[in-house]
Amino acid sequence: MVANRGEIAIRIFKTAKAKGWATVAVYSEADKDSLHVQYADESFCIGPAPAIKSYLNIESIIHAAIALKVDCIHPGYGFLSENASFAQAVRDAHIHFAGPDAESMKLLGNKISAKKMAAAIGMPLVPGHHQAIADLDEALKLASEIGYPVMIKAAAGGGGKGMRIIAEAAQLREGILLAQAEAKASFGNDDIFIERFIPSPRHIEIQVIGDSHGHLIYLPERECSLQRRHQKIMEESPANDLSDEIRLKMSEDAVRLAISCGYFSTGTVEFIVDRSGSYYFLEMNTRLQVEHTVTEMITGLDLVDLQLDIAMGNSLKINQKDVLTKGHAIQWRICAEDPSQKFAPSSGKITRYHVPRIDQIRLDSGYAQNKIVSIFYDPMIAKLIAWDTDRIRCLNRLISALQEFDIEGITTTIAFGIQVLNHSSIQKGHYGVDFIDKNLESILEDSSSIAQAKAAAALALYLYQKSLGTLPNN
Repeated sequence: MVANRGEIAIRIFKTAKAKGWATVAVYSEADKDSLHVQYADESFCIGPAPAIKSYLNIESIIHAAIALKVDCIHPGYGFLSENASFAQAVRDAHIHFAGPDAESMKLLGNKISAKKMAAAIGMPLVPGHHQAIADLDEALKLASEIGYPVMIKAAAGGGGKGMRIIAEAAQLREGILLAQAEAKASFGNDDIFIERFIPSPRHIEIQVIGDSHGHLIYLPERECSLQRRHQKIMEESPANDLSDEIRLKMSEDAVRLAISCGYFSTGTVEFIVDRSGSYYFLEMNTRLQVEHTVTEMITGLDLVDLQLDIAMGNSLKINQKDVLTKGHAIQWRICAEDPSQKFAPSSGKITRYHVPRIDQIRLDSGYAQNKIVSIFYDPMIAKLIAWDTDRIRCLNRLISALQEFDIEGITTTIAFGIQVLNHSSIQKGHYGVDFIDKNLESILEDSSSIAQAKAAAALALYLYQKSLGTLPNN
């Protein structure tokens, strides 16, 4: 069973079916006609559309798993994927869980406790106060000692939720209240902490994977610096212009952190790298990542297959020396959002879904033509991943694929992606996490021109076919 929805459920089902396993989808009432439900061998409705009543409903998911005699549950990413209570509930029901144990998930899934563990083994941390803030007076005092600007962060969860940059003391009270409210709504935990704000850093992460027998390795790093509102929109591997020395140090630190708490399954240790090249531990995601695809493309490994084997108690199939890297991979997240309207979600029926037919292109998607994009869930509808022998060839291949990708009926980030990938800074690989904020206005102007040109071309084709009497029936 995959306790999730959309493209990640389908992606996991594909590997499970390749292993000869029967597959079970769970779905909310809003998702009854979704692609992941149709793809699975069996399905089970777990509640109404709101996630809190369905995909976040532990009792309902466990009930479904027991009713259908499920042997293993994969949580995907998002929803309950980093919920220690869910991991424990699955195992208490005598069902295998494709993820770490609840204890290591608690230790590493919480940013405050993870930073304590990282500090204990000598990993570099961003200067700050890595304890939950008690009140505003304490926050004011700490921020003054750290020095503005500071970053407020939620202790739980991820995805950029509960984060605020505070430039001066006058902004601190409102920033704390907003961060706490967002963290409480998203993760059920409003603990926050404060650390120094690092301007324009790079975001580099290390994929680790290990079994329950103490065998753990690292895989090639991923560059995840292209972000909007602290959420990744593009990922690539390997990272561009990163020294072998820093790459190795981060990788070894990631393994040491995971081993220090007996971690197994997949996990991602995230770092930021400042302008001087110094790196700092950021957090650890105790699950499969959205961007696991680029790692698979350059290593030839199936991370989900390894996860499922580990979940069943088997030993990891590979050693560190077996991890080989070939070429370059880049992923663009296609979201149902309108970039021209501050990335407002776009929902509705997909009236056309034409996918690119290009070699060395992978598409992970949870949608198809005539499917409905709901207002209730994350707006990501697909991930387009390109591979080639070097970074520039890979970028150009991805741009070509995006140009061929045609989705109608909703607004997407496809045209926006074409403009971003063509930007000189992205082409050169010189960008930090604030790239989108700094260049958004010019990118939107260019992507608007693309959309207008595309509409004009479609109209011209229609009028030409009409004049010839050759309009297609549909």
